[in-house]
Amino acid sequence: MPSRSDPVEEAADDDRDLYDVATWEERTSLDGLSVALYWLLTRGTKLFVVLLAGAILLAILASFGLGLLFDPAVAALVALSAVPAFGLAAYVYVSDVTTAEPLSLLVATFLLSVLTATFAAVLNDLARPFFAPLGYVGLVLFFFIIVGPVEETVKLLAVRLYAYTDARFDAVIDGAVYGAIAGLGFAVIENLVYIAQNVELEGLALGVAALGAGDGIAALRALAGPGHVIYSAFAGYYLGLAKFNPEHRGPIVIKGLVIAATIHALYNSLVGPATVGISAISGLPQVPALFVFVVLFQGFFGYLLVRKLRRYRDVYTDTRNDTRESEVSESGERVGLSERD
Repeated sequence: MPSRSDPVEEAADDDRDLYDVATWEERTSLDGLSVALYWLLTRGTKLFVVLLAGAILLAILASFGLGLLFDPAVAALVALSAVPAFGLAAYVYVSDVTTAEPLSLLVATFLLSVLTATFAAVLNDLARPFFAPLGYVGLVLFFFIIVGPVEETVKLLAVRLYAYTDARFDAVIDGAVYGAIAGLGFAVIENLVYIAQNVELEGLALGVAALGAGDGIAALRALAGPGHVIYSAFAGYYLGLAKFNPEHRGPIVIKGLVIAATIHALYNSLVGPATVGISAISGLPQVPALFVFVVLFQGFFGYLLVRKLRRYRDVYTDTRNDTRESEVSESGERVGLSERD
């Protein structure tokens, strides 16, 4: 591995001042100004991204009517549609065998994901017409080139904006936890938009009858939610791996995004034809056939995610046990030496 030190720094003795030659630290007022400007630029960029996403979100909600946010029946539909995704995100959370993640970072990641999801909505809408003339082939290309990469990137952005830079993000597996929470936030806002677009809000009453609104849209959206958690948990895991392997950060992040985007696009491409096929072969109605496909597809990739989380847990447990055994052995050796003395 190549040295990270300049040849001058490697050859110089400790007494030689290498400031502004081969090393640097904040000394002068110009240095202080540079540090301050860098801080303002990085924080300002993040603030701009958040404000832009917030403006887009308000525009999207305003197109349906902001009163939508205060409708208890709509809130119930969105909550019901998010239950499976929430359950899966909770499982990823409890799979973290290291320190528990603080609620402030989890909530911030969830809210940031709700905001950054708006970028995907805009980009998807802008790109869709270019693929539409190609029929199903164009749709598949749209999923693999635009939808999968864009949606997984904006979910990872929600983690990168805040939680990733926090000192409490202190283990690789934390990336999977925050990735899962970002997936949950994305699923919630996506479900809200779908429900607003497809449910007749006038006269919709809170109660059991609301469950069937929009041809059971809460149930249909509930099937899509866990996928977002699975995809972004994969991408988040590799973001965590990248944080602790900075010399390979770029390729590791790309690997996670490729995995997440590919699974995502594959699901979108197969869900329609597979549902029709299962329905034709088994005689099941469309919704039960869709349920069968989702369980098989998401179950398989969910199993791969669980296996990755368990592998981390097992290695973490083994290394801690090895450390304890080493400490006990060293303690025993010290006791033996003291007795001989």
